[in-house]
Amino acid sequence: MVLAVSCYQVEWSTVTSHSHIALILIQAVGQLCATASITSNLAQCETLIQKAVKAGAKVLFLPEASDYIASSADESLALARSPDQKNFVSTLQTAAQLQKIHINVGIHEIASEQRLKNSLIWIDDKGVITQNYHKIHLFDVDIKDGPVLKESASVQPGQEIIPPFQTPVGRVGLAICFDLRFPEISLALKRQKADIITYPSAFTVPTGKAHWESLLRARAIETQAYVVAAAQGGPHNEKRRSYGHSMIVSPWGEVMAELGEEYEEPQIATADIDLDLVAKIRREMPLLRRTDLYPEV
Repeated sequence: MVLAVSCYQVEWSTVTSHSHIALILIQAVGQLCATASITSNLAQCETLIQKAVKAGAKVLFLPEASDYIASSADESLALARSPDQKNFVSTLQTAAQLQKIHINVGIHEIASEQRLKNSLIWIDDKGVITQNYHKIHLFDVDIKDGPVLKESASVQPGQEIIPPFQTPVGRVGLAICFDLRFPEISLALKRQKADIITYPSAFTVPTGKAHWESLLRARAIETQAYVVAAAQGGPHNEKRRSYGHSMIVSPWGEVMAELGEEYEEPQIATADIDLDLVAKIRREMPLLRRTDLYPEV
């Protein structure tokens, strides 16, 4: 099977090849550079929707915090309460309905007077929000010669792993960015028969260079599921820059599609999702857990 990645092609290795005719479903992963301008960010998302529709994608996966990335907690709270933020979501709902495409997008929501929710919503092709996951693990880091970020100071952590749900590209399980470092979520989603696990992100450059691809491939290999990671890329403001490299990884751990780091314009990469391949890998290499020796996740 040949997979489309921007303007070039990658062939499957013989390890995962199979000759029967499989159900192939196209998905798109989008990359943008959000700023504090929700209007500008919405325009980028609309561009990505058009590109995904033109590519024939059934689903468009967008990054964490696609609505905005602020330069301070106070600015973030103000933006979350603005009419522009509500318009951001409603406009994507309308676009999903008109273009008949499902959209997975990271946004901010109000949790309390001083705290937000880092949310990941699923908008179906009727424009309805059917799923809403709140990020469980919050990003608190102090990187030498890099950013100091304390997400827990202004964001309320989620309290639930949402069960995988049926979509045009298979059963999808939702996670966000820093959740990637905790395999317990992906293993729980795999146990509930997820075919695809999402990690929309805004990875810092130092952590991205060190761990981004390694973690994504590890999550795919251990769950035997597709991993889709839509990423922010480029400079958001004077304080913050994201690593980019939006990626789709196969259940065999192969990178099927990848975008770059430098930001020029909103981009997509597409990949074919073969649900028969998920079943084949899980059948031929069953990962039988010894839950008599350790707890089931």
